Amino acid sequence: MRRSGNLAGRVGRWSARHRRAAILGWLAFVLAAVAVGALVPQGQLTAAEQSVGAPAEAQRILDDNGWEEPAAEMVLVQREAGVPQAAVTAALADLAAALRATPEATNVVSPLDGAPLISADGRSALVTLDIAGDPETADERIAPIQQAVAAVAADHDDVRIEQFGDTSAELALGDTLDADFQRAELLSIPIILAVLLFTFGALVAALLPLLFALSAFIAALGLLGLTSQIWPVDQSAQIVMLLIGLAVGVDYSLFYLKREREERAKGAGPVDALDIAAATSGRSVLISGITVVVAMAGMFLTGFSVFTGVASATILVVAVSVIGSLTVLPATMAWLGDRVEKGRLPFARRREARPGRFWPAILGVVLRRPLVAGLLAGGALVALAVPALSMDLRNESVTDLPQDMPIIQTYNRISEAFPGGPSPAHVVIEAPDVEAPEVQAAIADLRERALASGQMNDPIDVAANEAGTVAVVSVPLVGDGEEQASRDALATLEDLVAPTLGAADGVTAVVSGATADSVAFDALMAERTPWVFAFVLVLAFVLLLVSFRSVTVALTAIALNLLSVAAAYGAMVLVFQEGWGAGLIGLDRTGGIVNWIPLFLFVILFGLSMDYHVFILGRIREGHDRGLPTRAAVARGITSSAGTVTSAAVIMVFVFLTFVTLSMTSMKQIGLGLALAVLLDATVVRAVLVPAVMQLLGDRNWYLPRWLRWLPELRHSEAAPVAAPVAVPAPRPAAVEEVPVLVARD
Repeated sequence: MRRSGNLAGRVGRWSARHRRAAILGWLAFVLAAVAVGALVPQGQLTAAEQSVGAPAEAQRILDDNGWEEPAAEMVLVQREAGVPQAAVTAALADLAAALRATPEATNVVSPLDGAPLISADGRSALVTLDIAGDPETADERIAPIQQAVAAVAADHDDVRIEQFGDTSAELALGDTLDADFQRAELLSIPIILAVLLFTFGALVAALLPLLFALSAFIAALGLLGLTSQIWPVDQSAQIVMLLIGLAVGVDYSLFYLKREREERAKGAGPVDALDIAAATSGRSVLISGITVVVAMAGMFLTGFSVFTGVASATILVVAVSVIGSLTVLPATMAWLGDRVEKGRLPFARRREARPGRFWPAILGVVLRRPLVAGLLAGGALVALAVPALSMDLRNESVTDLPQDMPIIQTYNRISEAFPGGPSPAHVVIEAPDVEAPEVQAAIADLRERALASGQMNDPIDVAANEAGTVAVVSVPLVGDGEEQASRDALATLEDLVAPTLGAADGVTAVVSGATADSVAFDALMAERTPWVFAFVLVLAFVLLLVSFRSVTVALTAIALNLLSVAAAYGAMVLVFQEGWGAGLIGLDRTGGIVNWIPLFLFVILFGLSMDYHVFILGRIREGHDRGLPTRAAVARGITSSAGTVTSAAVIMVFVFLTFVTLSMTSMKQIGLGLALAVLLDATVVRAVLVPAVMQLLGDRNWYLPRWLRWLPELRHSEAAPVAAPVAVPAPRPAAVEEVPVLVARD
C-alpha cells in the first residue's frame, strides 16, 4: 500500500477506501446546502453599502430619516425641424391631461405649468411624474402610465413622445440582460462538455468533471445564504460564482482524473494510480485553491462592500470545489474504476501515457535556446502590456448598456437636450426643519450660484420628506456625468455648498449622485489598490515558498503571473479604448475601462493563473525530488502536464469568452480580459517563459537560504511503489534528452 506524505494524499486515500461514505456524504452536503439556501434568503447590499465616501454618507442620512425616493419617470416631447411649436404645445397639453387622469401617476409637472422643463434650443420639453404607491413595486403599476403615453404619442405622430425612468428602464433592460446571462450560462456547459469529450474521448470521463463542478456550484450557492448574512452580496456575486465555480471545479477534477488515467496507462494498478493522483494532483489542487482564496481575500481590504460580497462568494465556491476534489472526486473515481472509460468515442485514442508532439517540439526549441526564447516571449508580453500605461478608468454608466435599445436611445436624447437631467447631482440636506426660512434662503442662494457658474443647468428641483428633516436638491451637471467637465462641475457644486447651506445653523449638506459615486470610488481605489496588491503578492510568495521550498520558484512564478496580467490589461486597452477589433465582439462604442474591473481582474487572474503554475511546478519538482537534473525535470514536467493544462486552459478561455457575447460592455471587458490572460498564461508563459527561465537558472531554481531551511519539506512526488521497479524509457520530446522513469507493473 502506498503512503501519501501530504494531507491531500491522506484525504484522497481515505475517500477512495470509504467511497460509499464519501459519495453519500457529498450528496447529503449538497442537499443540505440547497435546503439552507431555500430557508435563509441571501443578504442583499443596501443602497448605502453599494456606495463609498460622501454618497454613502448621503444615503445613510436618507435612510435614517425614512426617506423614500418616489419612482420617478419623465416623458420627452420633441419636435423635428420644420414642425411648428404649436404641435408641441398641443401634445404637452394632451399628455399632461392623460397622465393626470391616470390614477397610477402622481405629481405630474408640465412646462405648461411654468416649470423650467424646456430645452435651450426650444425643441424639447419634459413632463415629469411619480408612480403612486411603494416605489419597490412600481413596476406593477407602470403599465397604465405607459399605455397613456403611447396613446398620446399615437395621436401626435408629428412629434416624438417617449418615456424614460428607472422603473421603465429596469423593465426594458431586465429581459434583455437576463436573456444575455442565461445564454452565457447555457453556452458554457456544452462548450465544457465538448472540450472534455475531446480530452478524454469517453462520455463518462467527460461528464464527471462537469457534474462535479455543477454540484460544487449548487452547494456553494445554497451556503451563500449563510455567508451573505455577514457579507451581503448583490447580483454580480452569483455571476462571478458561476464563472469561477465552473472554471476551477472542472480544472481541479481534470487535473485529478488526467493524472489517474496517466498512471493507469503507464501500468500502475487502480489503487496505486489513484494514490499517486491524490498525492500529486490532489496536492496541487489544494495549493491552487488556497492561492485563489488568498488572492480573493485581498478584496476585503478595499473597504467596498460590493467587492467584499464578491470575494466571500468566490472564496466559498472555491473552498467547496477544493473540498469536493479531495473527497468525493477520488471516491467517485474509485467507484467507477476503469468504467470511467465507458462511452468511448469511436475516433478517440487513449493518449494518457504519451504526450503529443506539438508541445515537446516547442519545448525542445526553447531548451536549446532559452535566452533567445525568453527574450522573444517576454518582450512580446511586455510590448502587449505597454498600452496599459495609458489605461483610462471610468464609472460604469448607461453607455455600457445595449445602445440599440429604444429606452437607451430615449435616455441619450434626453441627455443631449437636457445635459445632466437624467442623472443629476444630489445635495442631501439634513436639518431640524428644512422648511425654516434660513434653510430655504440657503437653498435659493445655492440655486442662484449654481446656475450662475455655467456648470449647472435647470431644472433644479427640491424635494423634502414629510417630517421636514431632510431635503434633496437635484442639480443637473454639464457633460455626460463621466467626462472631466462633469467632474469639474461637481467640484464647483461642492465648493458652493459650504458658503450657502454650510453657513446655516444645524444643517448638514452632502453631495451625491452618479458623478460623485465615480469620484469617491476612484479615490478609494487609489488609496486601497496598493494594499490589495501587496497583500496578495506577499501571501502568494509565502505560500509558494512553503510549498516548493524555493525563493527563486516563488519569485519567478509571481513575476510571470504579473506579466500575463499586465499583458491582458494592455490588450483590453487596445480593444476597448483604441477600438482594435471592437466590431468583432459587438462593441457599440469605445471608451475607458470600467473603474472596478482592473482590480477585480487582478485578484481573479492571479488566483486562477496559479492553477497552471502550481500544477506544472509540482510536476517539475517531482522530477527534481527523484534526482533528475533541472533540464530533464523541466522537460518531463512540462511535457507530462501539457495535455492537461491545455485542456484546462481551453475550457477556461471558452467559458470566459461566452461573457464577451453579453450586451453590457463591462461583461465584455471581464470576459475578454480573463480569456486573454488565461490563454497567454497557458501558452506563452507556460510553454516558453517557464522552461526558458528555469533552464537559464539551473540549480538556482531551488535556492533556499540557510536561515529558511526550517520550513517543512513537502513531498511533490508519489510514494515509492511496492512492486519491483522496472525502468521504462520516457517518450523522447524533440531535442530533449531521454529520462528513465520508474513505474510499477501490475
